[in-house]
Amino acid sequence: MSGDQFYIDDLHHLDKVKAHGVLGVEMEAAALYTLAAKFDAAALGIMTVSDVIGETNELSSKDREQSMRDMCLIALDTVCG
Repeated sequence: MSGDQFYIDDLHHLDKVKAHGVLGVEMEAAALYTLAAKFDAAALGIMTVSDVIGETNELSSKDREQSMRDMCLIALDTVCG
């Protein structure tokens, strides 16, 4: 899910979005796509999932770094390939 709110007052908000099958939340793509629409431009968001809503296990710093590196390489190959 992409949204433009950083703080949400509804304490059960994540329960609601998870019930719809949402596994993760991010904020940047909402603004990216809004600006692309405003300026009639193309936009693409490529995200790496680091945490899953409701899960307690987390990636280690090393695993996060590696997955972000892999995502960046995929993104560059997509754009420049």
